[in-house]
This record gives sequence, structure tokens and C-alpha cells, in this order.
Amino acid sequence: MHASWAPGQGGCWAAQQALGDSVPLSPDLATFQDEILESSFLSASILLTRVLRKEYGAQNYKFTQTPELIQCLLCILQKEPDFLATLCRQKIILIIVGLSNLRPSLKPLVKSRILQTCLQSVYLLPPIEELKSKAPLLEPAPDVMALYGKTVRALDLLLQNFFLENPSMDELSFLLQHTERWLKSDRSHERQRVVLSIFLLLQYVVDSLKFTEEATPSVLGHHIGLLTLLCRDKDKVTRSHSQQCVSLLLRLVVEQKGRALEFRPWNKAKHFEVKVSKEWETKLGHMVKAFRQDLTVAQHTQLVLTLLPGLHSHSHLRCDLASRLLLMIFQDAGIKPEQVAEILHSLLQALPGIRFKNVYKTMMKATAALGNQHTQEVVEVTLSLSHPFERKILFLWRTLATNQQLARKVMTILYMKLKLRPSREFIQPTRQARLVCLEALNTIYELLYTQEYRGTVRWAFAGVLMGLLTQLHYLLELGMVEGLSDYQEDILDDKPLGPCRTCLEALKGLFWTTNYWEVFAHVKLLHGWECLQCLETYPQGVTLLARAMSHYDCEVKAILGQAIIFLKNSEERDNLVAILIISEFLNSPDVFQHVNQRSMVNFMNLNLKNPNPLVRAMSLQALSSTLMHPKKMALLQSRLLELLDSFLQPEPNDPLGLMQILGDILHRLGDQGVGAVILKIAQHLRLFFEDVSAEVRGCAIFLFGDVIHSGGKKFRQALKTFAFQALVPLLFHLADSCPEVVMKTKLTFLRCAILLKWEFRKELFSKLAWGRGLGAENDVFIYMIESNFGNYHQFLMQALTYLHSPHRNLKLAAMRFIGGMLQDYFADLCFYLKKGDIETLKKSLKTLREDPDSMCRRFYLNFMGDVMELSHYVT
Repeated sequence: MHASWAPGQGGCWAAQQALGDSVPLSPDLATFQDEILESSFLSASILLTRVLRKEYGAQNYKFTQTPELIQCLLCILQKEPDFLATLCRQKIILIIVGLSNLRPSLKPLVKSRILQTCLQSVYLLPPIEELKSKAPLLEPAPDVMALYGKTVRALDLLLQNFFLENPSMDELSFLLQHTERWLKSDRSHERQRVVLSIFLLLQYVVDSLKFTEEATPSVLGHHIGLLTLLCRDKDKVTRSHSQQCVSLLLRLVVEQKGRALEFRPWNKAKHFEVKVSKEWETKLGHMVKAFRQDLTVAQHTQLVLTLLPGLHSHSHLRCDLASRLLLMIFQDAGIKPEQVAEILHSLLQALPGIRFKNVYKTMMKATAALGNQHTQEVVEVTLSLSHPFERKILFLWRTLATNQQLARKVMTILYMKLKLRPSREFIQPTRQARLVCLEALNTIYELLYTQEYRGTVRWAFAGVLMGLLTQLHYLLELGMVEGLSDYQEDILDDKPLGPCRTCLEALKGLFWTTNYWEVFAHVKLLHGWECLQCLETYPQGVTLLARAMSHYDCEVKAILGQAIIFLKNSEERDNLVAILIISEFLNSPDVFQHVNQRSMVNFMNLNLKNPNPLVRAMSLQALSSTLMHPKKMALLQSRLLELLDSFLQPEPNDPLGLMQILGDILHRLGDQGVGAVILKIAQHLRLFFEDVSAEVRGCAIFLFGDVIHSGGKKFRQALKTFAFQALVPLLFHLADSCPEVVMKTKLTFLRCAILLKWEFRKELFSKLAWGRGLGAENDVFIYMIESNFGNYHQFLMQALTYLHSPHRNLKLAAMRFIGGMLQDYFADLCFYLKKGDIETLKKSLKTLREDPDSMCRRFYLNFMGDVMELSHYVT
């Protein structure tokens, strides 16, 4: 049986039909008549509900217009004023309670509309004191407290009734979902009301019902999170009820699992204190433990995802509570690996919006704790998120470095990720950017320049180095060379780097940021970095790099250990990089302090069968090194003496060939096998600096740089003297007409500065490598002069000899140098020069007076006056 009665489109339609559309009404009369109509409509609705609910007809009767009738009631409820003078609100809610019990059951959409309207109508009422003052002046005066109590009770009955219709956790979650807006309200009285409603509902559920179904909706974790955030509310009642709500929800979860509820110390507490105390921290700890033990993984995830937005609250108490809970949850090992990805995504969204400094610090600790518990997962998720230099991503990496042990784990995982290199056939060109090894590479590149990782990078130097070298070879194999050859170091550009260029720049940055800049400089000034840009010259580049690392004692022990591990790997590129480094390190006499000689021989013998011919050849070369065969040292020393006799002749045959052989023998003998011969070689090389052949000049200058670093501690002081004496000639050869000579001079000049321990060595290199024009030349001049206080006059007297050089470039360089000394260091020269020095100076300048070169004549005219003035002060 079905009923077809309908109330129309609402109370307004009924009023219009009763009064007629054509009769104009005064405002007071219209209001009065509306109130009569609404009252009549409510009375009719009550009678209808009673009739329909009678037992004798309810079983077989369906009232299909319930949603329309409820809609009319909700319209009336929405028009209720923001004060209480009648029981209208209570009546409407109770009628809806009655109608909701009729068949057919209300659809979720209708129930949702009911909840939204009823909650809003009650919760939006002003605070009690304000309600009392707003009450209209009627006789008798309405009892506002009684009216409010009855209205709230009706709302509680509505919630309980909805739950009773479908007693399940899903239904409870559905009801709690509609309270979220009010739990987040900025108004204290609204939060107090909604928490009380939830408390009464949960008490009713716990006391009167037993669950039979096993559904455990994850959204319950969200509701627990919202209520937990109110456990430090400013209002005492709200704090107490919210804590009890959390306790009741956990009790429901536990009982549904068929377990007995354990005693929880925080269950019995009246409320959480507003101020932080040890007792308060203890209660939080018990709460976190309960969350971990009682909630499902999905519920626990939702709890955490709810606490994270709480960090953005305007309430400092709420933010502080959220951060402390998250810290404890992450420290408590309550997060499972499968939760990390979702939590980390939300964490990254939450961190930038934190307002309070102490909350920010707590969250840094919390993030570090999460990273410490799940380092592998955190690194993998963070790699997949976005480009590492995005602010929020970089913040996360920096946070993971607040703990040294964690930072080391992170860096180790990153350089191990470089090994995840699929072969060419498995790579789609459109997906190159998503390769894990490229994501790890980009991240390492950024972290090299992140202050928090400086110490960690130094600790992981060898692993990162080997990872980057093999990664570069891999990328060259794949042909990912976009932007590799046209890159300019000295130009700032925000254009993204290609994979190969990123890897090469990371390799350079590894040395620069760990203060092994001498290695970087050495390779740079020998064009070694360019050698690493293609497969054909790659071995030469690695050899140059290994030689520089050995020379400057750059992490030799750690790199050697990593190289041996790589030599055992099955990857051919790993073997290649390893053998190139090991074979070069075997020219250093200190290498067997770090590795057993017999083990090294065995490794080399095994690699004589390597499928790569270059690995076989380098293994054989390593086996034939002087260190492997000490008897060779005596033979090489004997050969060195023979060659030295030829080299020291006034006009040796083929000096270029002789110097190349001498350099090779010196390299193989190392510091300890050379002896005093090194001093004779260093002294004699100076004679070839001014050779007419650019090749001879360049070779002599380059070999001089090797020689002054090959004498060991015993001859270091004597070699420092030779280095000092070579400074002026080297400075002038920076203006040599041959570019190759200039580049070799830059390296040797820098090596002299390093040997002499100048203060501004690093700045000097920057000017030598990237400086241009007179400005850079002047800077190099200043670094040299200021690093040799008290020796200005010696430099000046050395420079005079170049005024007669057949090489115009050197002659002009000497004039600029002498002019600079006379202008900028006049007072110092007055103090150090002697009368004889002044006469020599005058004679040298007078020879320029008749020089056919106009620049020489101009120099004489410009500076002869300074020399004459200088003669008056020199005693």
C-alpha cells in the first residue's frame, strides 16, 4: 500500500494557497500568518508521523514522500532566528527523527542534508550568555537554558536514531564525517558543542550495542585525529570530552577486534593540561602507543594525515600538540613501510606552511626520525617526487642531514642508486628522465652544494666518486650527451643540464666542495675534464684524475678500497674505472700502506683474463710497476743518471725527447726513489723556459711543476727556493704567444704557489682558470706580490732581464710588472733596494729609450722619472 499525499513545495506554497495570491499583506500581518502556518504545518506533521508509525499499519505501509516532507521541515529550520524563544527547533528535529524510522529508509544524500542543516541550526546559536541577552521580551519570559537543553537533546536523539537504523562502524563514520566542520571551528563554543554531541553518541554506542560485523573503516583514524587535536583546547570542557571521545573510539575499535581493552593511564585523566609538563608528555606517549597497537595500518595512516594539516592551525596549542604527536609517532616506530609514501607526500605539503618556530623545530626532528626509521623508503619516495632543488624537496633532504648517522645512510643509498642502470634496449627515450640512477644523480649534484651535507659528502667521498665515474661512462654509452660540449663554466645559466653534463659537473663539484680543489684545478688546467666528455678519451681523463688524487693525497685509502670492490664486479665499466685508478695509484710509494701487496698481485692476475682488452692491458701495466718489482727501481735510477748527463750538456740533442723520458722515469720512481738528482734537474730546466721552440718551453715548464713536487720532505726546502726563483719567469710566460705554453705555465705557477703555501691559492686558481683581461692579470700580480712580503726588490731585479727578451709578449709583460711595482710598491722598494740595484735599473730602462718599439719608448718616458725619484731615497 502506498500513500500519495504531498505537502507541496514547502510552507510558503501552503500559505499562498490559504490566503490567496491577490491579497496584499502588511509585514507584521504576514509574519504573524507565516508563524501560524508553520505552527499548523508542524502540528500536522506530528500527527501524520504518529499515524504512520502505529504498529498495526507500519509493517506493510510505505510513505514515499518522506524526503519531500523532510525538505519542507528543513526549510523552516533554516529560517529559525539565532535565539531561542520556542520549541520549534526541537519539534522539527524530533519530527525528522520520527520520519526517519518510516519505510523506505532514507537515502544517504537525504540523511546528509538533514545532518548538515540540523547541526548548523544548533551549533551556530550564540554562546549561552549571549542567547539569554537575545531572548525576546515575552510574558512569561522563555527559559532559555531549558529550551537549549531540549534542543540539544533532540539533536543527540537524531544522531543516535540514525546510528540505530544501521548499527555499524561505517554508519558511525558517516555521522562523524558531518561533525568535521565544527571540530575545526575557530569558535570555542561551537567546538565545545560538537565534542559533547560526539561524546554522548559514542557513549550511547559503547553502552547499548555490540558489533557483529568486521568492517574497520580507515576514516575512523581521521576522526580520531581531529578529536586528538582538541585535547589541548583552551576550553577545559572541550579538552576533557575530546580525550574521552578518543578513548571511546579506541575502545570500539578494540572490542570490534574481539580483544579486551587494556588499562590506559591517559583514559582516567580528566583532561590534558594546557601547559607542557612531564606528566603531559607521558600521557601523549601512552596515547601514541595506543594508536600503534589498536588502529589498523589504514586507520593509523589517516590519523597521521589528519595531524599534519593541524600544523597550519592559527592555534599555537593545536600546532604544538600536532607536532609533538607526530614526533612521538615517528620515533615510536609506529609507521610501517607501506605508510611512508602517502605520509611523506602530505608531510611535504605541510612543512612550508608552519607558522611557529618551535613547531618547525619539532617537525624537523620528526622528519629526521621518520627518515631514520625508514631511510630506504624515504629516499626512494623523495627521489620520485620532483626535482631535488625545489624548495620543499630540498628542505626534506636538509632535514634528513640533521643527524649525522642518518645523513650517511641517505648518501650511501643515493650513490648505490646510481648502480640501477638498465641496459640500452630497456630504455625508452621518452622516459629517460625517470631513470632512478638519473634521479639519484640529480639529487647528489644538488646535495654537494648543500651545507648540511658537506661533512657527509666528505665521509662518502670514495663511494660517490666511483659512482659518478661509472655513471658518466654509462651515460656516454647511451649517448645522453645533450649540452655536454657547449657548456661554459664561467657563465651562469638557469637552463637545465643534460644527464652527462650533470654527472660531469657533479664530479667536479665533489672535489671543489670537499676542499680538494687542488685536484680539480690540476685536472682543469690539463684539460682533463674535457677528456671525460667522450668514450675515446675517457681513460686518459680518469688517469689524469687518479694521478692528481695520488699527488695531493686525496682519499687514496678509501678510493683504493672502493676500486678493489669495483674490480671484482661483473660490470665491465666498473672494472675499467677501477683498473685505471689502481694502476695509477701503484706509482705512489704509500699505496701498500693501505693494501696487501700479495692481494693486489692476485687481483691483477685475475684481470688478465678480463673480456675488456684495456682492462687486461692496464692490469699487465700494474703488474710491471716499480712497486710490484723493487729491483726495477735500481735500473730506473741508473737510467736516470745516464739521461741526466745528456740533459745537462750545454746544447743537448733532442731536449724535448729527453724531458719526456725524464718525466716518465720520475713518475715511476716516485718521491722516494729520486734523490738529490732532482735538484740538478730543477735548476737546469729553468734554462729551457726561454727556448725558441714553444714545445720545448712548454715541456720544460710542465716538467718543472712535476719536479718541484717530487723531492719528498728531504729536498722540499731546496725545491721551494727553486720555485721562488721561477715565479717571475712563470708570471711572464702567462703572456706567452703559444696557448699550450700558457696553459702549462698556469698549472706550474699554481703548483709553485701551493708548494710555497700562499694564502690566496684558491682565488689564484680561479683567476688563472677563468680570469680574462688586465683585471685578472692584475689580480694574479697582487696575489704573487702580497704572498711574498719582503721580496719585492728581488722580483723587480729578476724582471729587468726580460726587458731585453726576444719574445715581445714577455717583454711587454715585464714592463707591466715593473711599472706596477714602481707605482704600487714604491715605498717598499725604497726600503729594500741598494744603490747598485738603482744603477742597474737605470741602465735597463735607458736601453729602451732608443728601442724601435713605440711601447718600449713610451714605458721609458713614463717611468724613468719614478726611477730617478727612487734613487733619491735609496741609501
